[in-house]
Amino acid sequence: MHDIPDRTNWQNNLACQRRTRIPRRWLCRAALSLIPALIGSAHAVSPHETTTMRARYLSTAKAKIAPAQPADYDLVIRGARVLDGAGNPCIFADVAIKDGRFVKIGKIAGIGRTEIDARGRYVSPGWIDMMDQSGIALPKNGLAENKLMEGVTTAIGGEGGTPAPAEQIRDFWATLEKGGISLNFGSYFSETQARVAVLGYDSRQPTPDELEKMKAILATAMENGAMGMTTALIYPPSSYATTPELIEMAKVAAKYGGMYASHMRGEGKELVQSVDELIEISEKGGLPGEVFHFKAAYSPGWGKLIQEAGAHIEAARARGVDVAADLYVYTAGGTGLEATIPSWAHEGGNDAMLTRLADPEIRAKLKKEIVTGSPGWWNIIEACGGWQNVVLVNAQNPDNAKYEQHTISEIAKEQHKDPADVAFDFVAQAKTGRVLAIYHMMSEQDIEAALKFPWTSIGSDAGTALTPGGDDALGLPHPRSYGNFPRVIARYVREKHVLTLEDAIRKMTSWPATRMRIGDRGLIRLGMWADVVIFDYDKIQDRSTYEHPDVTPDGIDYVLVNGQVVIDHGKHTGARPGKIIYGPGYKN
Repeated sequence: MHDIPDRTNWQNNLACQRRTRIPRRWLCRAALSLIPALIGSAHAVSPHETTTMRARYLSTAKAKIAPAQPADYDLVIRGARVLDGAGNPCIFADVAIKDGRFVKIGKIAGIGRTEIDARGRYVSPGWIDMMDQSGIALPKNGLAENKLMEGVTTAIGGEGGTPAPAEQIRDFWATLEKGGISLNFGSYFSETQARVAVLGYDSRQPTPDELEKMKAILATAMENGAMGMTTALIYPPSSYATTPELIEMAKVAAKYGGMYASHMRGEGKELVQSVDELIEISEKGGLPGEVFHFKAAYSPGWGKLIQEAGAHIEAARARGVDVAADLYVYTAGGTGLEATIPSWAHEGGNDAMLTRLADPEIRAKLKKEIVTGSPGWWNIIEACGGWQNVVLVNAQNPDNAKYEQHTISEIAKEQHKDPADVAFDFVAQAKTGRVLAIYHMMSEQDIEAALKFPWTSIGSDAGTALTPGGDDALGLPHPRSYGNFPRVIARYVREKHVLTLEDAIRKMTSWPATRMRIGDRGLIRLGMWADVVIFDYDKIQDRSTYEHPDVTPDGIDYVLVNGQVVIDHGKHTGARPGKIIYGPGYKN
């Protein structure tokens, strides 16, 4: 990518090409790029030209146009393998962008103020993260480097709701717009936000009057731009909500054209029943339903539960219920260590929970329920097969940091404690936030099965890092924060052939845009916003791991948001062209 230099630099560049012995036919192409009538004649690199020579050419050859000559477009991408996002095979074409939108696709004779030589590269619409956690981070770091470096140009947040109460959501949008953001962002509003505003942390059902107050709060959120309603039903106080309550609240979101999306009540042996509850809420509430991070977190059910749950979703879709799911492509999840504590102990809030943990009799009861189960609580220890599969990754206490990257079982052995006591103590000793852990509880075969359903899209369950190379704003070091989207292509297209490239791109572009009713993104088509990822199929690779989770991927050359280059070969340009994605009920 380059802006237009002067002729002297162009001559020097050709001299550099001669020194590197680039074939004459390539020099001819570079020279011809000066002639507007022929500038659109660039074609894809011949299959007979080696990857090494392509890379050398791309690093040295740049379109050069005399500065006196006016540009026809803001940016032109030349000679790309264009994947439109709809699942079609690629075409070999140029792509022109003006005023932030795609304005021409094909052979383009006109000149771009900036030109990108994309021969040998794929060009796709920008990738859409269907389950993002960036809401609290974007006001602090609008550059969102880790998201953009993995190709995410639009992020949909809000599993836990908007970072502001319903009546202040417009102020939150205004803060983002004033400071500027580098990607597009929209957010759901959580049913729990309305519930807590009216009921606090009480484990009870609302009275009719209280329910009406909750509905009014959700209506305000929808009119202020929320994309729909979410729940996180494994976490108190969201877990205190019953299905009838959620149906009534969902009807409010439906009135405004919103969606219902959920971290469901259970993702282990109760997965199918949890999917059925989501389907019921969607069907009776009259709105689309989205399963967040679709998974079967229960080793005895691997290979069976995901297929059965998928069959229930397909049956619902067949009868006209608009239900689908998203997933991340890792076999471990990540959440707070407090999730290992039965739900009833959370009633009244964090201080009440800590008081209960300090009571030896109550603690003994909690430990017993980890073995026997507890009504209304998803037993995450059962789901992951035991404490040996729970890795402490953020102790939120300097005194306990030495135990990070060790399993709770290992720590318990070292401390001569019961593993549950270790977990409870870490939660009680936290000083700066939620104690976080990685839970190894899914299987590769289930990820592959989930990806094959045509109605699944991709969501990371990860947010913007507050600093480049750091953990996401939740403080959770998980490789999905940096590698989720490249991993879909590198592992499940190129390596394992689970998906075709065209379908993988569809799942990351037009399908999520269609699901979220974002009508002007997700495709490379005339008039649509020009969110773009330019990548090298042979080299794209996630590099983040559980041991080193904050490593950026390889193989993504450029990322454009609304027609502006934001990532240039692994470097953020500083541009902040992102826009707010308002929900369908937004009223100016």
